[in-house]
Amino acid sequence: MHPFNSKRSSAAATEIEVKVLEINRPEVEKRLSVLGAHKVFDGKIHALYYDLPDQRLRTDGLTLRLRMEGPKAVLTLKADIANAAAKERQEIETEISDFEVMRNMLETLGFSAWLEMKKHRTSYELPDGHVEIDRYEDSFGFIPEFLEIEGRDLHSIYLIAEALGFRKQDCKPWDAVELASFYRNGTGSPKQS
Repeated sequence: MHPFNSKRSSAAATEIEVKVLEINRPEVEKRLSVLGAHKVFDGKIHALYYDLPDQRLRTDGLTLRLRMEGPKAVLTLKADIANAAAKERQEIETEISDFEVMRNMLETLGFSAWLEMKKHRTSYELPDGHVEIDRYEDSFGFIPEFLEIEGRDLHSIYLIAEALGFRKQDCKPWDAVELASFYRNGTGSPKQS
């Protein structure tokens, strides 16, 4: 049974987000200030993405992620929802007490990390959504700093994007793997102003 179809999934939330590439951070932060955004996080993120040897989770459109968000450890299960305009997923998330203990448990159960990503994130809250400025590190440091906009629906996301000086066409429905692939394949665009 799909985990989000069970009666126990009442904690599942829907996540709708887009990415805006190669931002001018000072300009974005100036506009966020004008909009009255509140900075709610500024720190390191360390994420491990897990699957079973047969890649069952990814085949079924699921993502299992263990992440350190500053001092907080979080385990998240996401299920893809078809949406060509945004990355949309159902999400169940829980804070855990110990990152390394959970990592050991997952690996003991036969899960292995197929992807590890580290980044610096600055998060802002707005009345109709939130905005994150991300800069990957280490093996993904080739990805230029970008913006992630999350809202309750596409309309609110596009309104936030517009208020920050971006167009609907600037909003990419990509996950981290698609973002890395875009730059790794040499198709990155010139820096936006």
